[in-house]
Amino acid sequence: MATANPLNIAIAQINPMVGDFAGNVKMAMDAFQEASRLHARLLVFPELSLCGYYPGDLLNESAFISKSYQALGELASFSKQFPGITAIVGMPRKSNGPGKLLYNSLIALNNGIVIAEYHKQLLPTYNIFDERRHFEPGPQHAVGIDVSGYNVGLMICEDGWNDSAENYAVNPYEALAMIRPDLVVSINASPSNIGKREQRQQVICAAARRHALPILYVNQVGGQDSTVFDGASFAVNADGLVAKQWPAFQTVVDTLTFDTHTFLPQPHFPLNSLDGYSVDEFVLRHIVLGLRDYARRCGFKTAAVGCSGGIDSALTIALAVEALGAGNVIAITMPSQFSSSGSVSDSRLLCDALGVTLYTHPIKALVGDFSQQFHDSFADELKGLSLENLQARIRGTILMAYSNHSGALVLTTGNKSEISVGYCTLYGDTNGGLSPIGDLYKTEVYRLSAHINQRAGREIIPETILSKEPSAELAPDQKDTDSLPPYEVLDEVLKILIEGDQLPQPEFQQARDFVANYRSTAAGETVYQRVAGMIARNEYKRRQAPPIIRVRPRAFGAGRQMPIAARH
Repeated sequence: MATANPLNIAIAQINPMVGDFAGNVKMAMDAFQEASRLHARLLVFPELSLCGYYPGDLLNESAFISKSYQALGELASFSKQFPGITAIVGMPRKSNGPGKLLYNSLIALNNGIVIAEYHKQLLPTYNIFDERRHFEPGPQHAVGIDVSGYNVGLMICEDGWNDSAENYAVNPYEALAMIRPDLVVSINASPSNIGKREQRQQVICAAARRHALPILYVNQVGGQDSTVFDGASFAVNADGLVAKQWPAFQTVVDTLTFDTHTFLPQPHFPLNSLDGYSVDEFVLRHIVLGLRDYARRCGFKTAAVGCSGGIDSALTIALAVEALGAGNVIAITMPSQFSSSGSVSDSRLLCDALGVTLYTHPIKALVGDFSQQFHDSFADELKGLSLENLQARIRGTILMAYSNHSGALVLTTGNKSEISVGYCTLYGDTNGGLSPIGDLYKTEVYRLSAHINQRAGREIIPETILSKEPSAELAPDQKDTDSLPPYEVLDEVLKILIEGDQLPQPEFQQARDFVANYRSTAAGETVYQRVAGMIARNEYKRRQAPPIIRVRPRAFGAGRQMPIAARH
């Protein structure tokens, strides 16, 4: 047990970008300066903070690895200005042994010198993770560093999640016990989803309590492609209670004090406390951060959305305004002969409430010309599904033409319920560069829309949109329920078929009980099997759709890898 003076620790909950070495090093340098101002002796960055998480197959490129080492050299040289600060950063490190050529590594720097290295032992390959593709597991031993008389044990993300020994044969906590650290520092790139922050705290708090080890958990923040990182770093005392936690969805450089065997200040925070966020507010902030970072990092300053006067496009536009500003969002309404009168008028009400420019581009003449040419060429008439999909594809073409003309990012408006069962048109309403609400079930779309109004204290999304019956408006008097079960039923069935026990426990129990009761009748079982078949048959559409901002534990994309050509 250390008997040193209290240790001031700075956490750098930063938003690094994959491959932006100059920008990431600049963030680290700024954090050094702030840590010095705050009189910190230890400065902790997230996992792979120098190169960004997750680089994917960029890790196979020698130039990328060289730039990582160059970034480390620049930061090490800069650290000489702050000899009293030991910094912990993450980067890929070359391996000298057999197997993969790289480790996922933690580097401890002091006064320009690498004083310690620790290599991640447990490499996740589940859900959205595929670290074993690029990295070799680190040696099964612990690493500690001396910081102002304290023995600080080191750990990287997944290493802290196997104390129950359910997922790997190795438990890094056992090796840590051999070096008897005063506290443990874990650097992380832990993705955000509904229920994840609670899960994180439960796992780390249980390990801290079992091993009587204070643990500092530092996580990155920001959006990277489909994945959003929420930050929400926290410190846990040896009794398993949270001593301090930092905000979600914000960059933070802040300090806390460690004295003997305890993080200060206390009182303890309630486990699972979410800064007072409701689930709806959490989802809103999550999507907004993901959308903002995606646009910024891909070089888009503006976004364009097809505005149907329906709930999905209304929510997408409202989220885009929150992320990018009203002046950077364009809405385009494209009425056809089947569009209701509210399609345009409700779109106008929405855009007026948000301060968004609305353009009108009717498609009736285009559909007529295309249909006539189709008849002239093939001696047959376009009707039924082919005519419905033609309208969606013409709208998609208009949006992409506007994108090419203006440089705007087209946002796709489909929700998870529709995407799951293929109630969308490939090369039509699936067109776009990003799908902000593609991981929200339809019932969640309504709930989040109502939350936006409540949050604003006024009607942002018009009541006429919230209350109208869902319809694709591609045929006379068409309703979604002509093709699908009611969304209140469909969504519970989809939760079980797609996410199952990966759902947060209360939600899983509710969905499981609902579906079990629903399937107890012959009619319910028929619907259940039909929905399961629709999910399987439409994998080809999802494979060609734009990236979806991941919100839930199991989202379409890298986290759900299913074959297209299969019988199941």
